[in-house]
Amino acid sequence: MPTPDRRKPYKGFAIYSSIVSQLVGAPLVGLLFGRWLDKEFSTTPLLLVIGLLLGLGAGLYGTIHFVRDLTGDNE
Repeated sequence: MPTPDRRKPYKGFAIYSSIVSQLVGAPLVGLLFGRWLDKEFSTTPLLLVIGLLLGLGAGLYGTIHFVRDLTGDNE
């Protein structure tokens, strides 16, 4: 009787946490950086929104490339 590979659940968890960290971390960093810049330059909502949008874009871009590399779809 073959023994199940015990590393597969850990590999799935690693992939899941990598995707979540990219989708949450990048917008959060953009938001915090935009907020800091707003305090420095007194442009209260403008740079926060720009930072958030740039963070969302970076998170999606990173996630798309990660999944493409993972699936082998590197066209």
